[in-house]
Amino acid sequence: MSDSTANRSAELTLAAVDLGATSGRVILGGVTEGVLRMKHIARFPNVPQLLGESLHWNIQSLFAGLSDGLREAISASPGLTSIGIDSWAVDYGLLRDGRLLGIPHHYRDGRNLRGVEVVHDLIGPTALFAHNGLQHLDFNTVFQFAVEAEAGFLELADRALLIPDLIAYWLTGQMRTELTNASTTGLLSVTEGTWDVDLMSRLGLPSDLLPDLVSPGEHIGDLSEPVTERLGACAPIQVTAVGSHDTASAVVAVPMEGPNCAFISSGTWSLVGLEIDAPVVTEEARLANFTNEGGVDGTIRFLKNVSGLWLLSESMRQWEQDATDAQRSSDLETLLAEAAEVEDPVAVFDPSDDRFTPPGDMPTRIREWCIEHGQGPPHTRAEVVRSILESLAAAYASTIATAEDLTGTTVETIHIVGGGSQNALLCRLTAERTECRVIAGPVEATAIGNLLVQARAVGQVDPTAGLGELRRIVKNSFPVVEYSSS
Repeated sequence: MSDSTANRSAELTLAAVDLGATSGRVILGGVTEGVLRMKHIARFPNVPQLLGESLHWNIQSLFAGLSDGLREAISASPGLTSIGIDSWAVDYGLLRDGRLLGIPHHYRDGRNLRGVEVVHDLIGPTALFAHNGLQHLDFNTVFQFAVEAEAGFLELADRALLIPDLIAYWLTGQMRTELTNASTTGLLSVTEGTWDVDLMSRLGLPSDLLPDLVSPGEHIGDLSEPVTERLGACAPIQVTAVGSHDTASAVVAVPMEGPNCAFISSGTWSLVGLEIDAPVVTEEARLANFTNEGGVDGTIRFLKNVSGLWLLSESMRQWEQDATDAQRSSDLETLLAEAAEVEDPVAVFDPSDDRFTPPGDMPTRIREWCIEHGQGPPHTRAEVVRSILESLAAAYASTIATAEDLTGTTVETIHIVGGGSQNALLCRLTAERTECRVIAGPVEATAIGNLLVQARAVGQVDPTAGLGELRRIVKNSFPVVEYSSS
């Protein structure tokens, strides 16, 4: 190893634990002279489990994978000073006396519809939106809690921890709820930014079930002594709160300039919206199914959840399952190239239709939707892929136009970050349908945002730096690709 390589490795003293719906990662990083450097250390699978009729997260396997990754990170960077954890939203573990009571449910589990019925019997959608400002999604934590309460499980629990908070607890012994992820539960006051005790009481939920809130950048705690020993650390390492909702971290890394920008965090889901200073809780916003989620530094992510590359990955999975040895499924790169060459118009469907939420045979569901709505269904695999991407781009355009109307904003530039930023066809179609400039990248937005909040917390970045300064580091550190609407 050269001296320069050794010096760069020594600068990577922060670790981002980034947990996604299909895999988790541990990434080292550090900021030096206004540039963020990163090094991928470990990737491990996140495979949900169908137990009986219920879909669950394999949280034990996930924790084992991230622990192994942190052990590798500490070995690679003995001077590691901070760990930050982000994951998907809404899901949680129930505990009693610090012990997990069961395997956390997956947000795609079918139990959630019953939770919607229970909650709406107690408080209508309009009043609920006035409390929490959230887009209606059947899997919001408030609906999952209603199912738990009806079954009597909440009576057994004295704490509920969202997934990244549960991981932080197992690492530090400290129970906290990070604010950006708390805002996705449906139990946080959209106007006060505190737990909505009145709403919990109205729903018959215990007001002390969720622990105290912590903001991004605050110190959650140090690795406990047993964890420090197991991970091979020479001394305790602090766990720093970041935007633990992965989209909150991703938006930190969106290299936006000025107020006329929209973002699309494109992955399994597409989170499409604007960064604003205050929530929009009008009836028009509720009917448009927009959400007000907490962002880093007190911002509001005014957005809508649109289905994302889940449609494509599930289609690929189905084709791989259906393929024979004599006719294996095409790889994604080949299919995308073939989709780009499709000349005839393809069907544009609603990617957020409920039928596309559960795992399953997505190509068949797409064809069925098209037939039901009087459109010619796609037949070849290339046509299915093109139909998916055209439908996502159309949904992006419609969502951004609605966001403009609801906020009085005029969007000129759209930033696409995450895995979808690598999909050139999707980016080009988005530019065409929105008639806006599209800037794609960075790909690793979630990990970047996670690391930048840590860097500011530990002093690698000026502790008084705002989001603008953090985004300048992003621009200095990572290339982007621009797509024109013409």
